[in-house]
Amino acid sequence: MAKKAKVNAGILIIGNEILSGRTQDTNTSTLATWLNSIGVKVVEVRVIPDIEKTIVDTVNFLRSTYDYVFTTGGIGPTHDDITAEAISKAFGLKYEIHKEAFKILEKYYKPGEFNKGRQKMIWMPENAGLILNPTSGAPGFSIENVFCLPGVPSILKSMLGGITNKIVGGEPILSLTINLRTVESEIAKSLTSIQDKNKEVEIGSYPFFQAGKLGVSIVMRSTDQNKIDNCNLEIMKLVKEKNIQIAEKR
Repeated sequence: MAKKAKVNAGILIIGNEILSGRTQDTNTSTLATWLNSIGVKVVEVRVIPDIEKTIVDTVNFLRSTYDYVFTTGGIGPTHDDITAEAISKAFGLKYEIHKEAFKILEKYYKPGEFNKGRQKMIWMPENAGLILNPTSGAPGFSIENVFCLPGVPSILKSMLGGITNKIVGGEPILSLTINLRTVESEIAKSLTSIQDKNKEVEIGSYPFFQAGKLGVSIVMRSTDQNKIDNCNLEIMKLVKEKNIQIAEKR
């Protein structure tokens, strides 16, 4: 059986509220976890302001670099929601009312509630494909390999199921995490040696502070469970040799 090709993606978080610190970004984690599960590796994440030229230039770079691009934010009803118009310019497409989106929102809102502000959410690039929104009605959209989603985390999450069948991924990316009661300097040299012998497993080490104690999370990621298992055996050998306590394994 032929091995599936490696598929990658870039994530573009759009919004001044993220850059100012007023709003915490959780969408990157949600998207990356979901993409890993369907065999798409996130290679790059960018956070940019609500500036049209910045959005146009960044989208054009990412869409020509990666198999898929996912944007979040800037498709709501307010004056600073400019993502849809910027995406239209990035693709050189007409920015217009999407007839199907109009029907969806006209039906969603009570008579008289589908006002001018809310009608902004039906303006999209010409011939955009809709990403249905089971939470708040207003759809996202896609053009070629670019998928545009809202910035509200709960709404974004509810929309992912609707686009799973539009993404052609590779082998799902598997992972194993071991939390150790140690410090990075204690295991850095040995981990480098293990990584050198296990090229097809991505090994990351991330310090943490929990319950008043320092620790390091070792994360092994690969599309091949056997390779993760072999790598895990070597790390367990290291843990035993250095008499390191395991806090958690998952």
